[in-house]
Amino acid sequence: MIRIRHALPPLLALTALAASAACGTAEAGPGGAETTELRYQGSVGAVTFAELAEDLGYLDGVRLRWIGNTTSGPQDIQSVATGQTDVGGAFNGAIVKLRAAGAPIRALVGYYGSDAKSFSGYYVTADSPIRTARDLIGKKIGVNTLGAHHEAVIKEYLKRGGLTPEEIDQVQLVVVPPVNTEQALRQGRLDVGTLGGILKDKALERGGLRPLFADIDLFGPFTAGSVVMRDDFIARNPGTVGKFVTGFAKAVAWTQTHSREEVVARYERIVAGRGRGEDGEAVTYWKSSGVAGRGGVIAAGEFQTWIDWLIREGDIRPGQVKAADLYTNEFNPYADGSGS
Repeated sequence: MIRIRHALPPLLALTALAASAACGTAEAGPGGAETTELRYQGSVGAVTFAELAEDLGYLDGVRLRWIGNTTSGPQDIQSVATGQTDVGGAFNGAIVKLRAAGAPIRALVGYYGSDAKSFSGYYVTADSPIRTARDLIGKKIGVNTLGAHHEAVIKEYLKRGGLTPEEIDQVQLVVVPPVNTEQALRQGRLDVGTLGGILKDKALERGGLRPLFADIDLFGPFTAGSVVMRDDFIARNPGTVGKFVTGFAKAVAWTQTHSREEVVARYERIVAGRGRGEDGEAVTYWKSSGVAGRGGVIAAGEFQTWIDWLIREGDIRPGQVKAADLYTNEFNPYADGSGS
């Protein structure tokens, strides 16, 4: 098992250098005026809540500048920490770890999670002998990246299944591009595959797979990831940040209060109109936002769960990070329950 903490010291050196170099460029406009343009990374064939907010006219003069697509949540927030982008999102546990390593980032609004309609499942072939957590000792599980959502859920499943830390270390997590996970599982190169969204739905339509467990089996419905910005960017551009988070939150709430058909139709139109040469089929499989709080309001427990997990894993020290220091709901109009 390659632990993500091994990569953090060089990352933080890069973070310090890049963040220093970024100051005074995208941080503020001429004469100290707040910037009104936010650099961000998108996702192929998908629509982010920021993009939806812009399309709905919710950003109140704030403009988005797409600079490419992200490869993972940890990569996305590392780009924020190093000043390559202004806003990004990741699994809350990855945010905890990066903040603990010294990155000056803060979570502002929740953007993805799991519920009965949208969740991550961990699947085996129909004839697999794997039935319990203990059966996974010495086996290979495919995940999209290490140190993020799927690793955390898998290790929680193994712990609840009674495995010791030494036994958990014998379970191999293999990084596999999500689009290749089903094929690798069916070919026997993986014993378990992590599937979600359109990839999960298509794989199950083809048959021959059965679920071993899902993240909602362990945690119930929960918001799993948040959007972050750097502390210095927030301090220099509070008006812009407020407009962005307000629009973003309203976009989350829009998907929570409109029909699936309305959301899918809007997403299809956005993908078709932005000219990135991508297939928009994935958005037709959209089922729900997965975000637990109205408008993405963040709850302390959505970070405390992963703080406790990282302490147990030995990745951070007790007291090194406090949930209250990781996020703020001050810019979210739904934080007071009114959404005004």
